[in-house]
Amino acid sequence: MSSISPCASCKFLRRKCTQECVLAPYFPPDQPQKFAIVHKVFGQSNVAKLLNELPAAQRADAVNSLAFEAEERLRDPVYGCVGLISVLKNRVDQLQSDLYIARNELAHYIGPQAVLPTVVQPQHLADPPSTVINHNVMPMTGLSGGQMGIRAEAHQRPPCPSSANL
Repeated sequence: MSSISPCASCKFLRRKCTQECVLAPYFPPDQPQKFAIVHKVFGQSNVAKLLNELPAAQRADAVNSLAFEAEERLRDPVYGCVGLISVLKNRVDQLQSDLYIARNELAHYIGPQAVLPTVVQPQHLADPPSTVINHNVMPMTGLSGGQMGIRAEAHQRPPCPSSANL
């Protein structure tokens, strides 16, 4: 690096940026906030040591990971990005549960055949034509009836409590 445009690290620390500056490729002068956050959480010397120990091909990913972790540590000092991952995992679990409930309700009102996948398995080709899929309803794909626990013969459900009040 020339002394004309020091990297964000050298600019932040008010020192001369050299050609050997390990941080220069990853903290360009136009991104001073990125280095400031990483420096606040990890420190410049720790980041420089880490980058010197890594192969050059992995350094950019390491800096991006450090920047993400540093931002999350400032938002949540205790859990950092693990807290964000935990929140997102709980949200995915809740959405999967909601989807399961919605498919069960859909099967109750439209019929279990409406939530079965449209792909016909080879062993079903020999079944009698009594199993008819309603083509006017867009079926939900991804789960088979067995995975959802829905069977046409055994599926009985009381009316929805919210519709009983109407």
